[in-house]
Amino acid sequence: MISIIITAFKEPKTIGRAIEAFLKQKIREEYELIVACPDKETEDVVKKYMKKYKQIKHFKDPGKGKSYALNLLFKIAKGRILTLTDGDVYVGENSVNEILKLFEDPKIGCVTGRPVSTNPRNEMLGYWSHLLYDAGAHRIRKEKFERGEFLECSGYLFAFRNGIIKEIPLDVAEDSIIPYYFWKKGYKIGYAEKAVVYVKNPTNLRDFIKQRKRTAGAHVKLTKYAPDFPKVKSFWNEVKKGTFWALSYPKNLKEFCWTLLLFFVRLYIWISLFIDIKFKKKYYHDAWERIESTK
Repeated sequence: MISIIITAFKEPKTIGRAIEAFLKQKIREEYELIVACPDKETEDVVKKYMKKYKQIKHFKDPGKGKSYALNLLFKIAKGRILTLTDGDVYVGENSVNEILKLFEDPKIGCVTGRPVSTNPRNEMLGYWSHLLYDAGAHRIRKEKFERGEFLECSGYLFAFRNGIIKEIPLDVAEDSIIPYYFWKKGYKIGYAEKAVVYVKNPTNLRDFIKQRKRTAGAHVKLTKYAPDFPKVKSFWNEVKKGTFWALSYPKNLKEFCWTLLLFFVRLYIWISLFIDIKFKKKYYHDAWERIESTK
């Protein structure tokens, strides 16, 4: 049996779609689908599905953040493989089986899926999301997996063997520290590029900066728990490895100009994060925080 865990926070409008994306699949193993949420609106939707589908369960999240909830869920999930995703995204066809294929190799401990943006590419922020997912995350993960190197997972969809990781810190990104723990135990990290998860990204600049800054901030304290953590997400990595990929992604002059603007926005994000940490002593911490334009 495997366990599919959906973590959600005030997602009554999207949780049904997230659940149904799994129910439609012909998953080759018995599974339990656990939906964790702290709010009654989402819980009410989940309980309607529970009446129709015996594999669906609800977990009352205490509302202290995603990582806090996951630490509790690790103790009750029964599956040999834990698959994590969110309530505001939905997985593509056959995504679970694509992930399970890689676990046939006993050396694979953790597997990440592939985020795909649902935003229109013909709008600037939508184009940025496609660039960051396709020319950035996808290409990096694919190359690192093929070379047998460490790679970070995507919190939108990733899975790992149950019973290996008992608890994770509350002040770092779970999709970075979990694969690191497996890597240190001698496991390989897999990339199932056909295991697609569809993600709506921010539609205004304020939310874009807020989301990306929070993501970058979740990596700052990784060396506290992992002094030798092989950093993938950093300003200098973006400059050294991302510049060529980004400039080769545009298909026309308009997209090329949008790409140049993204460079300045990313620079602003890194400078703002540096100021917050260095002078304001503001660090990432586990808490539920909504990015409204992604809903």
